[in-house]
Amino acid sequence: MAHKILIVDDAAFMRMMIKDILTKNGYDVVGEAADGAQAVEMYKEHSPDLVTLDITMPEMDGITALKQIRSMNPNAKVIMCSAMGQQAMVIDAIQAGAKDFIVKPFQAERVLEAIAKTLS
Repeated sequence: MAHKILIVDDAAFMRMMIKDILTKNGYDVVGEAADGAQAVEMYKEHSPDLVTLDITMPEMDGITALKQIRSMNPNAKVIMCSAMGQQAMVIDAIQAGAKDFIVKPFQAERVLEAIAKTLS
C-alpha cells in the first residue's frame, strides 16, 4: 500500500511541486494544508505516514505545528521544508522532532531521498 503523505506549505505552487514529485513516485497525497493550524487538523483527520511541513507560514508556523503534531503522536514522521538561509529554524525543527529537512527550491531526488529515509 502506498504511504500516505500530508503536504503543508502556504504557497500553492510549492504544494503542487511536491505533490507532483510524490504522486509520480507512487506516494498517496492524502491532503494539503496552507498553514500550521490546518496541518494539525488534517493530521488528526488523515493520520498520514509522513508530513512535509513548511517552516514559515501564516496563522501557525511549521515549528509550532510540528510540536502539536508530535504531542498527538510522538512517532509522527515530519520533514521540514525551508528556503535557503533558515538554518537556525531548521535546528529548532530538528530539536522539536523533525526527521529531516529539504531546501527550496525542491530537487526531486532530494525530496524522494529524504522521504524514503524517513519512512524506512
